[in-house]
Formats: sequence, C-alpha cells, structure tokens
Amino acid sequence: MAGVNVPEYVKGSFEPGRVPPVRGAGQRTGDWKMDLHFTKLEGNGNDFILIDEYEGIAIPDGMKARFAALYCDRRFGIGADGVLYLSRSDKADLKMRLFQPDESEAEMCGNGLRCFARYAFNSGYIKEECSVETLAGVIGVTVGYEDDTFMATIGMPAPMFSRKDIPATGDGEYLEKINGFDVYAVNTGVPHAVVFVDNVDAVDIDEAGPVIRNHPTFPKGANANFVQQTAADSLRVRTFERGVEGETYSCGTGATASAVTAHKLGMTGDTIHIETKGGPLIVYMGDKVTMKGPAETVFWGTITF
Repeated sequence: MAGVNVPEYVKGSFEPGRVPPVRGAGQRTGDWKMDLHFTKLEGNGNDFILIDEYEGIAIPDGMKARFAALYCDRRFGIGADGVLYLSRSDKADLKMRLFQPDESEAEMCGNGLRCFARYAFNSGYIKEECSVETLAGVIGVTVGYEDDTFMATIGMPAPMFSRKDIPATGDGEYLEKINGFDVYAVNTGVPHAVVFVDNVDAVDIDEAGPVIRNHPTFPKGANANFVQQTAADSLRVRTFERGVEGETYSCGTGATASAVTAHKLGMTGDTIHIETKGGPLIVYMGDKVTMKGPAETVFWGTITF
C-alpha cells in the first residue's frame, strides 16, 4: 500500500487521541500512531476517496467534513472531488455518505455511487444487485463486468421539476433567464440547473457556472449543467458542481438532469447517450430513470496519524 505524508496542519486537525480506535478501516499501531486505510476510485474522471466503516467508525461524524476538506486538496492531500463513507444500514444493504471539499454533505452522487458499488462488489459486501441508503433515499444498484470493464446501473431518484422540490423560489416548474441563458432546473437527487447551448466548448464555465450555481432562486444552490445536443439521442454535458465549486470531469446526477430535461422538452428518445469530459454515460428513460457507466479503482493507501 502507498504511504501518504500528512502535512503538519492536517496532523493538527487529526492528532492522535482525537480519533478513536478503528476496526476494519484502520488500526492503532502504537501509543501515538493510527493507520487509516483508504481507496481512491473514479467514475469518468469524477474521483473519490472511500473510507470503509463497515466494521466501525474510522472518522467521527463531527470530523468527516473537515477530513474531506483536507484530503480532497490536490496539492496537500490525496486529491478528490469528495470523500465517500461506506457503512452498514438498517434500511438497505449498505449506507453511503458523501462529503465534499467545501465541507458540505451531498444528498447523493451518481458517479460516487458507481465508485461505491465498485468497491463494495470487489470487497464482497454486495452481489450483482443491491440497495444503498443515501440522504436522497434508498437507491437500487446493479453491477457487473462487460468485456472486463466494471459497469454499474443506478436506479436514479425520480426527477422532480416542481420548484418546491428542487428547491427553488416561486411556484410551478423552473425556467428563468440568468446572465443571458435560459435556465431550466430539476432535482435528480440533488438540485441541478440545465442550460442548452449551441457549443459547450464556447462556454466560459468558470464565469457562467458560479452565477447560476449561486443564483438567489436556489436557496440551497444548484449544480450548473451546460448541454449541447450532438445527435437525436446524444448530448454533451459540462457541469459546474456545487460543493466542488468548479467544473468536474463528469457528474452522474448532472448527466441525468440534462437527459430528463431534454426528454421532457421532446428533444430525445428514451435512450440517451451522454458524453462528458471524462467519458460516456447512458441514461434510460422509462417507468424509472436509470444511469449506466463505469467505475475504476485508481489506487489504495494508508494515512498514518
């Protein structure tokens, strides 16, 4: 396993004696040391640190957010778009929590859930079908290998277009003019704004994204997706993510939000191919919306406190 050097300011936040003994995810190696095991995974370039708490708490709840802020840092930490915590559930096969670099806890994450499923499947916690408890509800997951590539299909939460469910201010469905863009919105587990453009590469996402993400009509903020239709059933999507506060290589709930909005507007059929910066996803419309894509293990290691 790889070793990770811990900066002094991180050691100050997670000094010995403040982190309890760990079962499974890590263990104390002496009076003043504790080893915390982690796994780095990615789904289309949307990358995550996973901490296994199946056998016991590794990071106390009150420190999970700060841990994410420190170790998601790409220069002084491990580097990631978020930290996934895996634990037992009394409602489903497993429970997933996601903390982001800004220390917020996200309701769920499509790419994160695929990475979570990859780890859980390889660790023997689940079989080909399972259920995962998230803040957005219990979500069904189907996994397997296709031509040596791990693929996971996520039963996405039912899309909600009503402003009160997004949430957004006002009544009815969301359509606002923001900074010259026609902006739609939907909740696919988390709030998403959707903007259709002629060319996604022409969008200055670092300038346009924050204006929409922080618009006052979104009391909890929203991810901002810029979408280009490239064929009858194909979309290119770039996402400025809430919590990461920047563009990510891919966003599963954002791809789903873009697909369901395009479908609702009559732009696509029932099988929608999404191209993200990090690779392809497929969204299937039907009685239940599902999203399919890959997930890979990048590396694993140990942090010594």
